[in-house]
Amino acid sequence: MARSLCPGAWLRRPYHLQARFSYVRMKYLFFSWLAVFVGSWIIYVQYSTYTELCRGKDCKKIICDKYKNGVIDGPACNSLCVTETLYFGKCLSTKPSHQMYLGIWDNLPGVVKCQMEQALHLDFGTELEPRKEIVLFDKPTRGTTVQKFKEMVYSLFKAKLGDQGNLSELVNLILTVADGDKDGQVSLGEAKSAWALLQLNEFLLMVILQDKEHTPKLMGFCGDLYVMESVEYTSLYGISLPWVIELFIPSGFRRSMDQLFTPSWPRKAKIAIGLLEFVEDVFHGPYGNFLMCDTSAKNLGYNDKYDLKMVDMRKIVPETNLKELIKDRHCESDLDCVYGTDCRTSCDQSTMKCTSEVIQPNLAKACQLLKDYLLRGAPSEIREELEKQLYSCIALKVTANQMEMEHSLILNNLKTLLWKKISYTNDS
Repeated sequence: MARSLCPGAWLRRPYHLQARFSYVRMKYLFFSWLAVFVGSWIIYVQYSTYTELCRGKDCKKIICDKYKNGVIDGPACNSLCVTETLYFGKCLSTKPSHQMYLGIWDNLPGVVKCQMEQALHLDFGTELEPRKEIVLFDKPTRGTTVQKFKEMVYSLFKAKLGDQGNLSELVNLILTVADGDKDGQVSLGEAKSAWALLQLNEFLLMVILQDKEHTPKLMGFCGDLYVMESVEYTSLYGISLPWVIELFIPSGFRRSMDQLFTPSWPRKAKIAIGLLEFVEDVFHGPYGNFLMCDTSAKNLGYNDKYDLKMVDMRKIVPETNLKELIKDRHCESDLDCVYGTDCRTSCDQSTMKCTSEVIQPNLAKACQLLKDYLLRGAPSEIREELEKQLYSCIALKVTANQMEMEHSLILNNLKTLLWKKISYTNDS
C-alpha cells in the first residue's frame, strides 16, 4: 500500500544521484581546466623569461660575424665559428646582458660567458664595468703599435688598480695571454679581443690569479666571449634543480633542503678553508686589493675533491676602482651607498655624498656566509670555539684600528682550527 502512494519515489533517488554526479564532474573539470590554465600560463611566462635570459644564438652570431670579418681573433674563434667543436649546453644566465652556459670544447667541459649589453656610460646602480664603447671592438685602431697598445693597457690598469709599482709586469702578462695562437706576436684582432675582455673584472682577476688553486682557469676566448674551467658542483650546497621545479619550492623549504644536501662536515670544512684561502688571494694581492661585492652560495662551487672553486667573480672589483666611482655619489642614506649586495659604504649627511671606505672587509662577509654552513653538524669538541671565532670574524670592520693584523690573526686561527680537525681524515 505504501509503495503505491509514491510510485515515482524509486526514480527520484537516481535522479538526485545523477545531478550530484554531474555537479561533481563539472566542479572537477572546472578546477582541472583552471589548474591547466594557470600551469600553462606560469610555464609560458617562465619560458618567455628563459628565452629572454638565454640568448646564446645571438651572442654566437655577433662574435662569429666579427671573427669572419677579421675584426677579432682568439684561440676559441675557430672552434666556435668554423669547426663548431665549441658549443653551448645548459643555460645558466641570470641576466640577459650576461650570457652564461655550460659548454663543451673539444670534448672538455667548460663554462662559456658572453656579454650582450652595450653600455654607453657607467651606471653605478646597475653595473660597474664600462664593457663596451659606442662601437663594438673599436679599440685599438688599425695602425696602433704594440708599444701604444701597452700604454693603453697600462693606463687602464692604473685607473682600475691604482698606482701600483708593478703594473708593467701585469701588462706583459696580458700580452702573453692576448697572443692566443702563441706565435710571439699580438695581431690586431687579438688586441681588440684582449681590450674588450680587460673591461671585465672577472677576466682581469682570472689573469692576475691564474696560478691560484681556487680561481677557475681560463681555457680560451674569442672577442669578449671567454671559456673558463667547469666546476662539478656549482653551489656551496651542492644541489641545483631545474628552473621549473625551483618555481614551486618555497624559499624556507629550499633553505632547509640546502642544508640537508650539504656534504659531510669534514668536507664542508675543507671547502670553507678554500674560501678563506681565496679571501687571502684577493686581499692585498700583487696588484692591489679586490672587494667581494656578492658573497653568496651561488657564486661558489667545488670539485669532486671538495676543493673550492669560484663560479662567478663578476662582482669582485678592484678597491681603487670602486672607491673612485662611489666617493661622489649622491645619497640620502647608507642604503644608497651599496654596490652588488655586500659592498657598503656610509652616507656623509653633511655633504649628502657616499664615503669611499667600504665598511666590511671580505673576511667578515665570508664568515657570515660560512656561519650556518659550518656550525651545522660541527663536532661538539670544537663547536664552541668555532662559533666564537666566526662571530669575531663577522664583527671585523675596515675602519678598526690594526684591522690588517686582526684580519690575519682571525683568518689564520680559523684555518688552523679547521685543519686541525680534518687533517687526519680522508677528506683532507
